[in-house]
Amino acid sequence: MTVTVPPVPAARRLAATLYGYAFLQDFVLLYPVYALLFSDTGLSIGQISSLFVVWSATSILLEVPSGAWADAVSRRLLLCLAPLLAGAGYALWVLTPSYGAFALGFVLWGAGGALGSGALEALVFTELDRLGAAGRYARTMGRARTAGVLGVLASIGLAGPVLAVGGYPAVGAASVLASVLAAAVATRFPEHRPSPAAPAGAAPELVEDGDDLGWAATLRAGLAEARADPRVRGAVLLVPAVTAVWGALDEYTPLLARDTGVAESTVPLLLLLVWAGVTLGGLLAAPAERLGTRGYAALLVLAALTLAAGAGLRDPAGFVLVGVAFCAFQLATVLADARLQARITGPGRATVTSVAGMATDLAIIAAYGGYAVVAGVGGNPAAFAVAAVPYLLVAGWLLGSRDGRRRGPAREPVAGRSGEPA
Repeated sequence: MTVTVPPVPAARRLAATLYGYAFLQDFVLLYPVYALLFSDTGLSIGQISSLFVVWSATSILLEVPSGAWADAVSRRLLLCLAPLLAGAGYALWVLTPSYGAFALGFVLWGAGGALGSGALEALVFTELDRLGAAGRYARTMGRARTAGVLGVLASIGLAGPVLAVGGYPAVGAASVLASVLAAAVATRFPEHRPSPAAPAGAAPELVEDGDDLGWAATLRAGLAEARADPRVRGAVLLVPAVTAVWGALDEYTPLLARDTGVAESTVPLLLLLVWAGVTLGGLLAAPAERLGTRGYAALLVLAALTLAAGAGLRDPAGFVLVGVAFCAFQLATVLADARLQARITGPGRATVTSVAGMATDLAIIAAYGGYAVVAGVGGNPAAFAVAAVPYLLVAGWLLGSRDGRRRGPAREPVAGRSGEPA
């Protein structure tokens, strides 16, 4: 029987802190113009692409070790450090623009992203679980993703005017300020975690700022849980399977929009449809968190078919369907994260989450390569259509799993039950 836990003031304060943090982390005015900064500095397309590789490689190398650090030390501390590292990278870009400075800035940005990845999800789930409101995780994280999207949209809207008035130094200063404010907001996160020394079956003793496990022991515990528990392993694999392809496609939506024949000035308007879909997808997490496995598979099929159809139209009207697809992809991503958090039971929550994050980063790089091959042969619409195929395969995998074959009300909710592992 499902028990609905009413929101409590502490849960609301946690959510408000999370939304502010998510907004400020993505309220970076350099986002829409940093490629222009690189180009204006004299970098070639090949050099710019190599910077993206540096960025991705840094995230991959540090993802799991930083997750173990978050479990062993303090998740709140890492959430404070993450935006400061990124902000240092932004400052470096505008103060000493050069290939070396850009590369070092991406290393700092990638390191900051790795510090926050895993630590944020683990902290939020643990705090909600402590308050008896674990069932609110999916809707809370969905709204946090929406807050981040709003931060991106605000940065897109303000970057042009600020750039016109103060140039890249002004845009960089605003980005650094947002990072500092995000770090300040992170200090408001609560942090209580179960002591690993608590005996089995006993009520866990809550501890502040870290636990008794060292970094190496925490890393081993998290990796062991991700490897040994088939339910956790399946949830870890679902995250990159759902997140990676559409996360890579996001970078190519301007090219798809231009291929519809619209003027360059109209491309941002079509992209607004995509971002509107992403925003709505985060907000729909609350009503969709009770989806069963078969319902979740149907969501992926809907996303795949609308993506292929929208891209295949080769018309601006097709971006309505692309927006619907991205809405479904965002929703599916939030629910996949919620399923993972609900299944983790050991002390290495951030470590396990970082394993999923590292797998996602690797899959995104593979998706970039696959897109380049297909688009080079058949164009951007064909590449988007082919990118829908993996989601049909994932849906088939889910339907063929034990949970997908269940019938009736016993089917497993994707996002898990309040106070009960999914």
